Amino acid sequence: MRKGALAISSIVLAAGILAAGLHAAPGARWTEAERAIIQSLALDALPPPPKDPSNKVADDPRAAELGRALFFDTRLSANGQVACASCHLPDRQFQDDVPLAKGVGVTTRRTMPIAGMAHSPFLFWDGRKDSLWAQALGPLESPVEHGGDRTQYARIIAEHYREPYESVFGTLPEMSRLPPHAGPVADPQAAAAWEAMPEADRAAINRVFANIGKAIAAYERTILPVPTRFDAYAAALRSGRGSGILTDDEIAGLRLFIGKGECVNCHNGPLLTDNHFHNTGVPAAPGLPEDHGRASGAKLVREDPFNCLGPYSDAAEGDCSELRFMTADGHELLRAFKTPSLRGAASRPPYMHAGQIATLADVVAHYSAAPQAPAGHSELRPLNLSERERRQLMAFLATLNPNPTGTGGKGF
Repeated sequence: MRKGALAISSIVLAAGILAAGLHAAPGARWTEAERAIIQSLALDALPPPPKDPSNKVADDPRAAELGRALFFDTRLSANGQVACASCHLPDRQFQDDVPLAKGVGVTTRRTMPIAGMAHSPFLFWDGRKDSLWAQALGPLESPVEHGGDRTQYARIIAEHYREPYESVFGTLPEMSRLPPHAGPVADPQAAAAWEAMPEADRAAINRVFANIGKAIAAYERTILPVPTRFDAYAAALRSGRGSGILTDDEIAGLRLFIGKGECVNCHNGPLLTDNHFHNTGVPAAPGLPEDHGRASGAKLVREDPFNCLGPYSDAAEGDCSELRFMTADGHELLRAFKTPSLRGAASRPPYMHAGQIATLADVVAHYSAAPQAPAGHSELRPLNLSERERRQLMAFLATLNPNPTGTGGKGF
């Protein structure tokens, strides 16, 4: 009996060791270099948003409160039906799940999520804005997004937000003598009215317009990514525990992500983006105008009166190094688009700058095959991932979805 009991005990012990190994082995097989990469991708490695020298109220809670109200206010549009939140839906990671954003019309690009974008030196798919506040101003005047104009928006502030605005930015200018609709916009009547205004009045309204963007930016700086199962795994790995949080396929996908798949070359850091611009051979969207990406955006950000070096910036001399030293031209900018964050990406198809690729499986297949770019030169090279490897990579990407039980994020 003792021999039988010993044999059974040995089997149980062996089974326990094997079971523990199934959970511990994937983590135990990581090299120190791989562990360091994994920790660099974890959300707890994300520092506070960098200071924005061009926006002196960027971290003022009063400005953020005003900006939140403006973000959800549909009066800031031509038809009274479009707000920032119309495309940046809080319950959908501040994006809208459609190929092309829809405001008072239809745009030519996909809505980008906002969480963590205070860390990005350039905004939009082409980087045509260099701050969150300058970015907020573009859609307000776009004829297919909000479709409004500068005196319209200044009047809304005076009528509905005078007290909170003046507590942050000071006294509003006198606007009774100004036209109800005027601005350098597509509408010919509003554009003509703007040109007819005295230069001093245009400058005063421009200041109010810039401050609207600065308040919205103060709110957007508070929108942060939320923890994911990947972040839980990275924390467990750091503590040396066999976590059991990710499946074997998900761990295999993570290994591909930081290794053979070469994803981490561009999707790195805690936000899973390098915030740079790359031509990855993405096909052109049928029926849309030719899109040159960063080649156009670099020129636009230099010319923007609301950039870091402009008259409405709060930056001091010597600031604005990103804008001063950015690459402004070169063949590598043609059809180069901003690397989007992969946090939550698995649950928000379609993909790419105009929603050209419908599914995550198609995205992974695209990067594996590395087709020729429709213009410019693609940075990709064929990876020839097997069907199993592609499936494992998608399994890992799903671990970057917001964790329903996680805490610490805002807006999701």
